[in-house]
Amino acid sequence: MAWLDKHNLMILNEFILVGITDLPELQAPLFGLFLIVYMVSVGYNLGLIILTMIDSRLHTPLCFFLIHLAFTDLGYSTAVGPKMLVNLAIDQHTVSYHWCATQLSFFSRFITSEIFILSAMAYDRYVAIFNPLLYTSIMSQRLCHTLVAIPYLYSLFLSLLTIIKIFISSFCGHDVIKHFCDNLPLISLLCSDTREIKWIILIFSIFNLVSSLLIVLVSYILILVTIFRMNSAERRHKAFSTSGSHLTVTVIFYGILFFMYMQPKSSDSFDIDKMTSLFYTLLIPISMLNPGIYSLRNKEVKIPCL
Repeated sequence: MAWLDKHNLMILNEFILVGITDLPELQAPLFGLFLIVYMVSVGYNLGLIILTMIDSRLHTPLCFFLIHLAFTDLGYSTAVGPKMLVNLAIDQHTVSYHWCATQLSFFSRFITSEIFILSAMAYDRYVAIFNPLLYTSIMSQRLCHTLVAIPYLYSLFLSLLTIIKIFISSFCGHDVIKHFCDNLPLISLLCSDTREIKWIILIFSIFNLVSSLLIVLVSYILILVTIFRMNSAERRHKAFSTSGSHLTVTVIFYGILFFMYMQPKSSDSFDIDKMTSLFYTLLIPISMLNPGIYSLRNKEVKIPCL
């Protein structure tokens, strides 16, 4: 019977979303909580983008990267947030086949872009501390545009590759996934051979994590070496304050990613999968945290960039 179920191929028109909770009494409080978080996130990020574009004082390399950081935050939270809110508000826990592919495409694209934009910001902080006199010359407009264009183009290629590989494959009769479309839950529903797509996801995931982390670690090692060589305590304090805001955001972001993907396998893997899915959703508050952390570091001018 299991063999028959495995080969019971069908054309899916929609997927059933498990949702965050099965308890009806928790749906209304969760809806209110996530609605507030999402609206504040959208307001923060849109406000940061608009303010930085209209204020000429904010046309600096750091603010340029911060605009794109806010844009990617806004992108992946919007890919997940509205549909999750709809599922909590009404008793219709389904997502269409095409919308699932679209959601996965945008979510993976913005997450991958953010990883490498954070790495570019680490390099920006190194240049600002190591060679402040030549900072604007080194971090030219052309270089800044290149450092954000590469992540966008790479993430577009990677998302299209995984989407095509998954959605040209055959799905079995099972159509239950967690509360939004992600790579691994969808792969578990495939009846065709999944070894190739799993290897693709594994190799690119390792490359994304290792390469971006390596850039961050090397940049901050060089930053620390430069700071400890400074004779002035005031300069050291200013340098720590300048780089500390970016480091805080990076640690939070990678910490959540490690929690989601480095968890051990267990018999309660589906419950753990739902919990990590919730953490995906809780990435939305980082969208609020990014501009907040950077603005807290600025004492001279009340603007959210240094």
